[in-house]
Amino acid sequence: MKRRDVLTSTGAALLAGAAVASPAIAQSLPTIRWRATSSFPKSLDITYGAAEQFCRHVSELTEGRFTIQQFAAGEIVPGLQALDAVSNGTVEAAYTGMLFYVGKDPTFALTASVPFLMNPRQQHAWYYHGGGLAMTNAFFQKHNVYALPCGNTGMQWGGWFRKEIKSVGDLSGLKMRIAGLAGTIAARLGVVPQQIAPGDIYPALERGAIDAVEYIGPYDDEKLGFNKVAQRYYAPGWQEGGTVFHGVFNLAKWNELPPLYKKAVEVAAQAATTDMLAHYDQKNPEALMRLVAQGVQVSLFPQEVLERLYVEAEAYYKEVSTTNPEFGRMLAHQREFQRKGNMYHQVADFQYDLMMLRLRRS
Repeated sequence: MKRRDVLTSTGAALLAGAAVASPAIAQSLPTIRWRATSSFPKSLDITYGAAEQFCRHVSELTEGRFTIQQFAAGEIVPGLQALDAVSNGTVEAAYTGMLFYVGKDPTFALTASVPFLMNPRQQHAWYYHGGGLAMTNAFFQKHNVYALPCGNTGMQWGGWFRKEIKSVGDLSGLKMRIAGLAGTIAARLGVVPQQIAPGDIYPALERGAIDAVEYIGPYDDEKLGFNKVAQRYYAPGWQEGGTVFHGVFNLAKWNELPPLYKKAVEVAAQAATTDMLAHYDQKNPEALMRLVAQGVQVSLFPQEVLERLYVEAEAYYKEVSTTNPEFGRMLAHQREFQRKGNMYHQVADFQYDLMMLRLRRS
């Protein structure tokens, strides 16, 4: 009995100590309030919502002592100025797609998505276990920011067109909203690329300022109303196999954070990345069925077009790599990672999918 009494009293003392210690630790941490601008409008509930989820998790993990308040595109700065706002200290953080900033350096696109490179699973593996996080932040540091993957769209679609695309010639003179390096590559086939923030795309398409648009996929494209103006929907998304979005933080502000807060940000960002991909995988098939029911014509790009785009992409990458060593190093690193991944997944994933198609037909 005495032994049980000792164990009971010891356990009670430990619990009491824990109850006292926990608030003491919490009280030693500072209260920090950040603002984050976004490149996206609130109407895009998955894209904008992923950052809201991220902010909520950061607050919950720090018991409300570290909070980040998100503002939609245009509320503090325009959507395509999000990176600059963080870099110059206008805000502490942003939620954006780094491919929007290829005008500063084409290497930005490699941190998000470029034509004919990694798919979403390969991107995640490269970032979290293949050295990608260290490599990209070595680049971002030159722009006075630290960044973490905070979302992935999954496989994208090729875009909306007012007219049928039968050959490479049909692209000549076509004014198209197309982001990142895809615009530069498409321009080599005669496309006139336009960099337009997500919230401004529909008005441009409606008034005829552009003839075509690629954005993400059926769910967001339906929300933005592209099918009301253009009825031809093309696949595959050669331009972005899957796009990584980032939480971006002013470098000095990031370095000032306590280790616990940094860990909260890292965990919250990775959770948002996984959730966004799953969310799109659930919503996109439903949206595609609705669009087809409304008369949208789903088409595949002609093989001739895809082959020419691939040739021009390869030529462009070679040209840039000779003048931009950082671009060349990151491209080579990703390509080798993709090569190894493809060898495995062409046997595992592709053969599984092919098996299922054959079984369903039998």
